[in-house]
Amino acid sequence: MNLHEYQGKEILNSFGVEIQRGIVAQTPAEAVEAAKKLTEETGTGWHVIKAQVHAGGRGKGGGVKLAKNLKEVEEIAGDIIGMNLVTPQTSKEGKKVNQVLITEDVYYPGDSEPEEYYMSVLLNRATGKNMIMYSTEGGMNIETVAEETPHLIFNEEVDPSLGLMPFQARRVAFNLGLSGKAFKQMTKFVTALYKAYTESDSSLFEINPVLKTSDDKIIAVDAKVTLDDNALFRHKDYAAMRDIREENPVEVEAREAGLSYVDLDGNVGCMVNGAGLAMATMDLIKQAGGEPANFLDVGGTADAERVETAFNLILKDPSVKAILVNIFGGIVRCDRVAQGIVDAYKNMGNIDVPIIVRLQGTNADKAKELIDNSGLAVESAVEFQEAADKVHAVLS
Repeated sequence: MNLHEYQGKEILNSFGVEIQRGIVAQTPAEAVEAAKKLTEETGTGWHVIKAQVHAGGRGKGGGVKLAKNLKEVEEIAGDIIGMNLVTPQTSKEGKKVNQVLITEDVYYPGDSEPEEYYMSVLLNRATGKNMIMYSTEGGMNIETVAEETPHLIFNEEVDPSLGLMPFQARRVAFNLGLSGKAFKQMTKFVTALYKAYTESDSSLFEINPVLKTSDDKIIAVDAKVTLDDNALFRHKDYAAMRDIREENPVEVEAREAGLSYVDLDGNVGCMVNGAGLAMATMDLIKQAGGEPANFLDVGGTADAERVETAFNLILKDPSVKAILVNIFGGIVRCDRVAQGIVDAYKNMGNIDVPIIVRLQGTNADKAKELIDNSGLAVESAVEFQEAADKVHAVLS
């Protein structure tokens, strides 16, 4: 589950990570009041207005701007709220901005120049260890840094059974070229950040930039946080942070119906039971010359109502040219699934795209007979290759 910047910062701050303070606003008037409150609390004279959407690169799309007075706060907030923000991480249509974060200006003058760093915490699946990735090149796309100057990216792997050791936090600060107060502040920052990552059950914490201020404070100016959906039952307060306005509406509908659905850019809809079989089915579609339009796992209870819901979800995508149903009947009987498909088809009326059904397992022969004798525009298949050939035929 992705979070907005302000939500990610709330989690960071709860674990002792220093953050750029801010207040979220839904309207230009709220933005002005937020700016006034920040000025009273922090003494900041300028404010940064940040669009709150689930996408990076907001500044490049005009979603992050500096306001030097309250009039500019109101004007800029009015321009950003309601706009469709297009960034390198959104579709060409962009994402609608429903709220902005009004933050304090942390680039104030002082004894030294502010410096920006990049830092993220994530799982290195190759080693089975958590990894702190960091660089002196903050404020830039880390992909560009990795491609053009890979020697400027450092990794600190952490054994989950041991946790982050003090010498590792100090090594991060040393590799960033820090000393004195800034060195101590960075070691504290890294320790708190890693604790936030592990105890919030996150799959990603990315802060770009981490700022060393002119008076050697270390703070998180941004926060991109992705929580592990499978661990949300342990964090009811985090689950309440979900903003379904930022999510694919079909995926939201599927989740409410208890189905595992991921929208993809393809032309063949998939209905499968079991994640492993779903992945194999997607490979099958690719082999047949098509592209999977979705990942859809209906689980072990493929009754008529559940199948009908799945069909409706798939057919919401206008790019779908065919549907492949691939069910293995282990716990659930194939004839029961077949009857569910027939009943769902009749309830929905005419379905304009071809449907290929492959049922294997318990009572597969009875299931094929049910499909073949239904009188509906549904083709049955027995073998994987037969299903692939029929997908290829309808796409040709």
